[in-house]
Amino acid sequence: MHRNPQQPYPHQPYAQPYQPTVIVQKKGNGCLKAVLAGAAVFMILVIVGVVLGSRGGDSRVGVSDSPGETAQAAEPRTSRIPRAAHLPGLGEVVKDGKFAFKVTKVEKGLSQVGTGFTAHKAQGQYVLVHLTVKNIGDEAQMFTDSAQKLIDAKGRTFDADSGAAIWLPDSNAFLENINPGNSVNGILVFDVPESLTLKAVELHDSIFSAGVTVSLK
Repeated sequence: MHRNPQQPYPHQPYAQPYQPTVIVQKKGNGCLKAVLAGAAVFMILVIVGVVLGSRGGDSRVGVSDSPGETAQAAEPRTSRIPRAAHLPGLGEVVKDGKFAFKVTKVEKGLSQVGTGFTAHKAQGQYVLVHLTVKNIGDEAQMFTDSAQKLIDAKGRTFDADSGAAIWLPDSNAFLENINPGNSVNGILVFDVPESLTLKAVELHDSIFSAGVTVSLK
């Protein structure tokens, strides 16, 4: 029996001819992607720089929008201090809390108050502020000189001298209880330097009140 040379042997599968898989890689795609990515990053940086630059330019103070003018830094504004309000003076009635005050007279240059064994000498000079105090409230209120302040031309404040006021007749400035509707004439005593220039007295119905200022000029 003769075999046809073009037919396979019996019991052997027909062998397909080997065909290698060819992978074709397109040249240039990787480079193109890299170039596009770089261009995109560059554009983003340019846009961010322009935005930041414009904001920085707008935030400068004193930059002129008019052509030909040189941009200058703005000078600090000088706030004008308003003139002080008119202060009430001698003979005018002022109110604070439950009390209405009227300063009637000011004495200064006293070296002592009281006489004899009650004499009390000043460290500097005594300034006496005469006033009337009326209770305009609905209940009794204690008037005390420890709540009152003397003010000089330099803005310094001085406490009253309660120890000297005790020995001063008719002072009525130390723990004087005043009923509603009643009024008393009192004298505040301040021990201050001899060279002091008086400005005002600050009057309070108590140590906790806001107070009211009366000019002594």
